[in-house]
Amino acid sequence: MPKLFSYGTLQQKNVQLANFGRQLNGFKDSLPGYVVGEIAITEPRVLRESGKAIHPILRFTGNSSDEVPGTVFELSDEELAQADDYEVNAYIRVSARLKSGTDCWIYAAAD
Repeated sequence: MPKLFSYGTLQQKNVQLANFGRQLNGFKDSLPGYVVGEIAITEPRVLRESGKAIHPILRFTGNSSDEVPGTVFELSDEELAQADDYEVNAYIRVSARLKSGTDCWIYAAAD
């Protein structure tokens, strides 16, 4: 099963239920080499589901002292596609290695 590292709204129970029809189980980890910025969300569906107009977004620094905490979730391939559909165009899904050594997917800034 694919693993997805979430540092933002995909950790919210209401967002998980709206997108996957279930609450996800996960474990805490952190992502080195990134910092968290912010973006304004204008997509009505995402605004409605998250309840937030400002979302966090990962920005790559390459600096090993930069680190972002979050949660790792195991998803089915179908659920990963649903997560892709939830994220707006400002995000791109890329592979990453977490502090624990776990390989997973992350949503980072597309620019």
